Amino acid sequence: MLSRTADHLFWMSRYTERAENTARMLDVNYQTALLPQSAAVAQVGWQGLLSISELLPTYTAKYGQDITSRNVMDFMVRDESNPSSIVSCLRAARENARAVRGALTTEVWETQNSTWLKLASYLKTRDFERDPGAFFEWVKHRSHLSRGVAIGTMLQDEAFHFYRMGTFLERADNTARLLDVKFHAVESDFFGAASELDQEYDFYHWSAILRSVSAFEVYRKVYRDVISPERVAELLILRADMPRSLAASVGEVVNNLSVVANDHSGETLRRAGKLKADLQYGRIDEILATGLHAFLTHFLDRVNELGARISQDFLVPSHG
Repeated sequence: MLSRTADHLFWMSRYTERAENTARMLDVNYQTALLPQSAAVAQVGWQGLLSISELLPTYTAKYGQDITSRNVMDFMVRDESNPSSIVSCLRAARENARAVRGALTTEVWETQNSTWLKLASYLKTRDFERDPGAFFEWVKHRSHLSRGVAIGTMLQDEAFHFYRMGTFLERADNTARLLDVKFHAVESDFFGAASELDQEYDFYHWSAILRSVSAFEVYRKVYRDVISPERVAELLILRADMPRSLAASVGEVVNNLSVVANDHSGETLRRAGKLKADLQYGRIDEILATGLHAFLTHFLDRVNELGARISQDFLVPSHG
């Protein structure tokens, strides 16, 4: 029973976090699309989002080769055939919560259920099309609320630690993807010489990505300097005190995994610990020297493998 309950809580938290991060990725593209740029550059940004989400073939099968902001947002927000759309994620989160209704506090269940009901209203009235930014903020707020209510009301037993593991595995995966979206979308040479106009243009792009992970004020507090790509990458990859960084997310996975470890999970814990150590002792200049895209791709492979091993060691093997 614990295995099945833990499995539903693990995936409830993953899908809630995935909906939030999908909203964050869409928001950063939506905000940067408002900047002065050619249609070709804008299309590269939306195509990059689909590619990093591994959804480009699914999108083109439905919409063809015409990649527009309207079609991508429709596909990523309301398309029920897309398992990573916001509507699909929040439905899956609610269904997982319903399956273990008896293991949840009333507050946790009501938060998940009311989120789903309000989303249905949003989509029926198409309010998100009139103000996408406000809709994305609402999705993020509901995710914050869901997480806070769970932490504040649930018994902190083993099932709770699987709930937390799901959250931070998904966050690590999506922060890496969000960073990769930015690097795919940047047209100019990352570290090359740039004109004053290019630098101003790039400043707004980096500001947008920092705001998309609630890190703009954090960046100013930590670095007290102009926004540079190297420091943004360092903040979102290596800073363990930045809540949405790769280092912080993996650290939380290791902490929660250590609590629930059993006789079969030694190798999983070892791999998680090694990933944490690589981030803890990594240096941003070394990462950038070997290539950020290559680093993030390898990181995503390791996180996905870790998720598969956790499911194999502890949970019900029914999700993908």
